Amino acid sequence: MTSPDNSITKDNNKLWYRTPAASWIEALPVGNGRLGAMVYGGIKNEKIRLNEDTLWSGEPKDCNNHEAINWLSKARAAVFEGRHREAIEHCKKMQGAYNQSYQPFGSLHLEFDFEQDAKDYYRELDLSRAVVLTTFRVGETVFRREVFSSHPDQVIIVRLHTSKPGSLNFEAKLSSPHPNTISQENQRSIALRGLLPSHVDPNYYDSGNSPVSYFENSGMRFTGILHAKTVGGETTATNEGVISVKNADSATLIFSADSSFNGFDKSPSRQGVDPDIEALAHLHTATLRSDNQLIEDHIKDHQSLFYRSRLTLSPSRSDVETPKRIHSYTTKNDPGLVALLYDFGRYLLIASSREGTQPAHLQGIWSMDIRPPWSDNWTLNINSTMNYWPAQSTNLSECHRPILDFIKDLSITGKETAKIHYGAKGWVAHHNTDIWKQTSPVGDFGHGAPCWSQWAFGGVWHCMDLWEYYSFTLDETFLREVAYPLMRDAAEFCLDWFVPNPDGYLVVAPSSSPENTFIRPEDGGVGEVCAGSTQDTALAWDLVTNLIWSSEHLGIDKAFRETLITFREKLLPYRIGSKGQLLEWDKEYEEHEPNHRHLSHLIGFYPGRQITPDDEPELTEAVRKSLELRGDAGTGWSMAWKVCMWARLRDGNRAADLIAQQLKLARPVKIEDACETLDAGGTYPNLFGCCPPLMIDGNFGVTSGITEMLLQSHRQVNGAYEIHLLPALPEAWPEGSITGLCARGGFEIDLSWANGRLTDVSIQSIHGSPVRIRYEDTILEQKTKKAELIKPTFGS
Repeated sequence: MTSPDNSITKDNNKLWYRTPAASWIEALPVGNGRLGAMVYGGIKNEKIRLNEDTLWSGEPKDCNNHEAINWLSKARAAVFEGRHREAIEHCKKMQGAYNQSYQPFGSLHLEFDFEQDAKDYYRELDLSRAVVLTTFRVGETVFRREVFSSHPDQVIIVRLHTSKPGSLNFEAKLSSPHPNTISQENQRSIALRGLLPSHVDPNYYDSGNSPVSYFENSGMRFTGILHAKTVGGETTATNEGVISVKNADSATLIFSADSSFNGFDKSPSRQGVDPDIEALAHLHTATLRSDNQLIEDHIKDHQSLFYRSRLTLSPSRSDVETPKRIHSYTTKNDPGLVALLYDFGRYLLIASSREGTQPAHLQGIWSMDIRPPWSDNWTLNINSTMNYWPAQSTNLSECHRPILDFIKDLSITGKETAKIHYGAKGWVAHHNTDIWKQTSPVGDFGHGAPCWSQWAFGGVWHCMDLWEYYSFTLDETFLREVAYPLMRDAAEFCLDWFVPNPDGYLVVAPSSSPENTFIRPEDGGVGEVCAGSTQDTALAWDLVTNLIWSSEHLGIDKAFRETLITFREKLLPYRIGSKGQLLEWDKEYEEHEPNHRHLSHLIGFYPGRQITPDDEPELTEAVRKSLELRGDAGTGWSMAWKVCMWARLRDGNRAADLIAQQLKLARPVKIEDACETLDAGGTYPNLFGCCPPLMIDGNFGVTSGITEMLLQSHRQVNGAYEIHLLPALPEAWPEGSITGLCARGGFEIDLSWANGRLTDVSIQSIHGSPVRIRYEDTILEQKTKKAELIKPTFGS
């Protein structure tokens, strides 16, 4: 085994470092959708933080407020009459309980007995292999570790090698912050069995009671088992839960875990599954396989998704250590870093969202805190749906499916909330939810802010995911059996939830624009709810427009379709304010936070398609003005949303400038291995997006934004989707190529460019749909055949 520097290629698929991770934001993530790990790369003490996607506090329970409906008419009257302060107080009386929190499993610790200092240290995350490598030299001996989370085998693997036979000595232990017991399973295995909290308050809320509660007869159980396979030497496992490896040539550690989770509507303590069963089954299967089989199957599975789409931008400074590369980035000196950011977003989606798993939430599947930021939940007013913006366009359709299954479950609890809170048909979801699919407005029965708790469009917005899946795949069975029924029921709620305003337009009252506020005209205080936010109307328009088309396409529900058409005609239209901006609320109020992070009123432009530059130029200009007034600064996910917006505005240079701002190295303030930052936004040394702290939607959002800069397909003309090639190519990317992008209507596209001009494009028609192909001012209309490959040409 040679010195690390002589055997490692630092290509643009890799994040690489010269020192171990000092904190979470420097550790490197691996995941198989269900099991996640953050690898620190320590020398004498390696720490690998572990997660399993069903580990949540709490149990299923009725979180609805059964008195809420008694306050609805009072809140509605107050907003219509301009009594905004009273409306806030009425809305607080409509809140339910806070939801529960995602929980860590704990950590795997490896302790080594090196007597000399390490030299030639190097660690990397290879995105193309989904493997974290750590290597260094002690004396003349080179030590090498590889960590990966295998989807085929459903285990986490740690492989340890040394260049000198018999020189591998270490102890391995499992730990957890939760009540647990640790035991020896056999001579090579240890197990940790634990209990999760029955209740956890959000990290931002002080109820006056203990924020974390454990009860023996309540809460989820979990099991983790660690097994050691070795070549040479001696291996023993003790009753104290320590695996000792002495004088080995190599070792492979296999970690398997599971929980008692048995569905969102079943108690994990009384109706749960035995977590030992699956944990032991996965472990047993993996132990029967060779090291080479384990890693080869893992890489094959990962690359079957990862290599579907590749972005190349030149030049690329891949020979520069990743933190230094981020720190020195400008739009022109390292376009390759943008390609790495694109690949990293796709990597994270593959690692955190696979068929049959829970969908990715605020931190994907990686979390180390019992009270994680914002409960590490599914925040429905932007974050959870942003996680899936790149799924279809970057050719990861299978990774989209967990959120689609999630929506089906959410609709079940959402029907109860719609009935109890509002006396409405259909289903509703609000600001936050958890693994128990809570759908009521959170706030602990009066302690939350209505500007976020009262927003009732989490279900309607997530119907966009249903439509996106169909519009890219044209899966007719999915449309008929899954998407249409869910969208129809969400529309039923809208029909009951919207009411006429004094001018006869249909609006939501009380309504909020997520998390944003205005100055109350009556007393100068902060206003949170109004009579008809722009976002509510835009989301309803999108939903009913998709339903109207689907109803006609499927040949069903004619009477309901006509009801929806009438409803859509009565929706409050967009209005433009005195500054040329799109109005956010029912009136032009003075803004409390003019630079607010949310862009809720612009949702009809992105991710929606109601407003386009070609079809609505005046409204498009109002969108542009709104973005200019908001400013570029913001949280990581907010900047990512703005990248998408400016790409839709076909301003590639502005989008590239925003990516550069997002790639600013976040300045950390280390607190017990967690990390806050001195500034909002930016990128951590491990390329995670900074909110702060980590919120993974920023990574997914910017990947989607990069895609929108290179290809757009949201516009339809005469039944054909328009594939717009290089609609927002910035000057900073004069040459490059991308393969495997997907377009609505069922198309897959490869394209390349040089000197800022399109040089080659291939479009495969998956289903034989008609298409409009656009480059600059040239539009080609073409009928296609199933599986046909199109090679359009454009003038020089």
